[in-house]
Amino acid sequence: MSTVDKRYVARTPAPFGSESENQLSPPTPIPFNVESKDQPLASTSALSGQKSKDQPLAPVFPQPNQETANTTSLPHQRQSEVRAGSHSAFIARQGLGTRAVHGGNDVDAETRAIRRPITMANSYELPFDSTRLNWSAASGMVYTRNGGANQLWLEEKIAALEGAESCVVLASGVAAIAAVLLTFLRTGDHLVVSDNSYIATYRLAEELLPEKFGITSTLVDSRDLVAVRQALRPNTRLILIETPANPTLKISDIAGCARIAQGAGVLLAVDSTFASPYNQRPLELGADLSLQSLTKYINGHGDALGGAVSGSTDLIAKIKAEAMVNLGGAISPFNAWLIQRGSVTLALRMRQHNESGLRIAQWLKGRKEVSFVAYPGLSDSINHTVASQQMPGGFGGMLAFGLAANAERCNYFVSRLQLITNAVSLGHDESLIAYIGPNDERQHLYPPEFQAGFFRLSIGLEDAGDLLSDLTQALAASF
Repeated sequence: MSTVDKRYVARTPAPFGSESENQLSPPTPIPFNVESKDQPLASTSALSGQKSKDQPLAPVFPQPNQETANTTSLPHQRQSEVRAGSHSAFIARQGLGTRAVHGGNDVDAETRAIRRPITMANSYELPFDSTRLNWSAASGMVYTRNGGANQLWLEEKIAALEGAESCVVLASGVAAIAAVLLTFLRTGDHLVVSDNSYIATYRLAEELLPEKFGITSTLVDSRDLVAVRQALRPNTRLILIETPANPTLKISDIAGCARIAQGAGVLLAVDSTFASPYNQRPLELGADLSLQSLTKYINGHGDALGGAVSGSTDLIAKIKAEAMVNLGGAISPFNAWLIQRGSVTLALRMRQHNESGLRIAQWLKGRKEVSFVAYPGLSDSINHTVASQQMPGGFGGMLAFGLAANAERCNYFVSRLQLITNAVSLGHDESLIAYIGPNDERQHLYPPEFQAGFFRLSIGLEDAGDLLSDLTQALAASF
């Protein structure tokens, strides 16, 4: 029997039914000893059940003091035994920083390690009567594409961070977007989607869905609630907004869009990657689904791909059945473990991203070489009022800006930077910059100031003063 299979179902109902032969029992802990003056530490051979030549096999646990045992009525339980069953619900009620640390983590029932391990297995032991199994079910642990230990633990954490009933984690942020679209849309359906959104969202809505599946879409400035309402059709099934929008930092009113969706009887999904759950939680504002590219802020270290969709148990079950199991979008155990580890520091990192992002946006605003700055934290931003209402944690570390220069000089400016790396992605520990030229195919959808070319800047965790010095010297070298 797989160690993790036993450990997981020992804390939750077995996934195969209520019959006794399908219930898995808690594992017997690996024998280990507590060192004391009366009892030597067990040898390596003792752990494997072999008697050492020079050391007797030690008992599994030290015997309790008889006098103490006879004079107390308190139960002798491990902390993890006391917590069992209700601990996840307890963690979900704590502050976000606490949820980031403790969500999805617990004591390993076999080794007593206080971190859950990587389970690099693609299969789990079957119950006595496997004829009762649904081989395509997304419940329980049979095959990692249907659900694995590290995946389930990460889903528990993300659900806690988002304030959701349930969550599914997938192989990438794009897998999460595609999962929502392909699960809830059918041939003949209509989609309303933000006109400024991630390139993969744009391609799915404008190319893949209509060409391959006969699903139509309307791109709309989702900041304009009247435009969102007018874009609805009798066959509209889903509104997908991205806020803050990639790459223009447009802010859409989530609560306003939720009222429109609810009134029309359609689902509202929100890609909240640029904000992270620290700054914005769409489900609390009325959205049905919240999407995250776990690759970005939640992982925070630039070393793993992942995506997540959070929402009600019913909606997430549909996504798991269709997109994870039948389309194969499952996350790898190693990536799930890396993201679980990286997310522990989410609250600390986001405070630094927020603080440095605002400081650098304000500094850029005052530079004569800079033609515009887009950052929702700037008080004179057209997006500031709505952002202040729905992003109570802060405004993030993503900003966009332009230079009063041609494309050649803009590329030269990037080449002069010493700390800020010329690369795509965002939410990493290091700062990243990318220049998007005037020939980008979506420029006509962007606000006018973006259409001559612009920079997307992801502020990392470096000292803000050092980043300002780097920007200063690169501007001086370029103008």
